[in-house]
Amino acid sequence: MVLGIDHLQLRRRIALQGHSMNPADIAAAPAATEITILSMFWTAHIVVKIVMLCLLGASVWCWAIIIDKTLLLRRLRKANERFEESFWSGNSLEDLFAKLSERPTTGNATLFVSAMREWKRSFQNSTASFMGLQARIEKVLDVSIVREVEKIESNLLVLATVASAGPFVGLFGTVWGIMTSFRSIAASKNTSLAVVAPGIAEALLATAIGLFAAIPALIAYNKMQGDVAKTQARMESFADEFSAILSRQIDQHTSSNRDRAA
Repeated sequence: MVLGIDHLQLRRRIALQGHSMNPADIAAAPAATEITILSMFWTAHIVVKIVMLCLLGASVWCWAIIIDKTLLLRRLRKANERFEESFWSGNSLEDLFAKLSERPTTGNATLFVSAMREWKRSFQNSTASFMGLQARIEKVLDVSIVREVEKIESNLLVLATVASAGPFVGLFGTVWGIMTSFRSIAASKNTSLAVVAPGIAEALLATAIGLFAAIPALIAYNKMQGDVAKTQARMESFADEFSAILSRQIDQHTSSNRDRAA
């Protein structure tokens, strides 16, 4: 009887050992199936790799544009503040023009120099006429504003393109990766999660990179479009004020010529 009990206990121990796992195997299992971003990239399909590299390149390009435009808008804002302080200080406009015409200008200073050059061209000879001078000055100011805005807005279209197309390009990589994973599953005839998960994770990485490129580009584009609109409004406001000043000067010169003729 005792022998039968011992034999039964021995069979139970063997069964329990057969269903239990070695602690060393349990510790080694996660390390063997660990998935990193770099490993997902290297094991991805060549098409998915190309999509990821294009999206990463677009992201780097967008960040370069964002940094460049941020610094440009900051310099332009400070330059406009310095110029307006000098312009409204009461000093002679001739002295200010002589000072600014000797170096590159930007923003409102460019508008001022362009308008003053057109003003001076009308007085290069003694038979200068004031007819159409006001219209020419306003046209020069309008053209200068358009050119300045074009300089600021250059490459902003890249941000808009990446913001709108980035998620769809990433989605294309995801769809392609999932198709490849399903073909591999069909070929191996193994539908376990350990086989399916790596391929799907590689595919979803493409969408994640697309969003990583698109979200900052979208935020920066909207922010910079607002800054460009504010800068343009500020230049247009200065152009109207300066045009009014020159209009008064034209009226004074016209009345003086009439008095001399009389």
